[in-house]
Amino acid sequence: MKNLFLQYKPFFLFLIKFFVLYVVLTVGYKLYLNQFDTTGFEVDCFTQMVAEQSETVLVFLGKEAKTEPNAFEPCVNLIYNGKFVARIIEGCNALSVMILFAAFVFAFSGKWLKTFSYILLGCVLIHVLNVLRIAFLAMALYSYPDYEHILHGVIFPLFIYAVVFILWVLWVQKFSGYAADTPKK
Repeated sequence: MKNLFLQYKPFFLFLIKFFVLYVVLTVGYKLYLNQFDTTGFEVDCFTQMVAEQSETVLVFLGKEAKTEPNAFEPCVNLIYNGKFVARIIEGCNALSVMILFAAFVFAFSGKWLKTFSYILLGCVLIHVLNVLRIAFLAMALYSYPDYEHILHGVIFPLFIYAVVFILWVLWVQKFSGYAADTPKK
């Protein structure tokens, strides 16, 4: 058993580091969410901020947009050109994607400052792209409401996850502690 562990030590260390940080961040996120009264339809601050920033992007693009609290569930309604187009719920804020991203990068961590910087910059990029995703999704849903399932369920999530995957690949190949260990051709 000891030989097996030693043989696959890098893999086991990756798994341990990934799951430890993932669990810690997920528990912290759940504790953050527990501060808000969802039975009273209260929306967490980060989701509210994402909704307002999405509105700001639309207005910056010269579109008529506004956000308003939903009276029946804990979410923010996004109104585009006078028409309700989307509910922005807690899952739309991309924090769970950022947690997954951070745990993976940490699991392949190199030097602490480089790792922390990459996680921070990656999370900022994910946040900005998520806000843009919501704004563009609102415009698409306004023009093509019959394609809601494919727009909301496939195309726009695929975009965010593709960016996260590219960031992971860049981290492993160029910046992580493992990048220096790979032989150059």
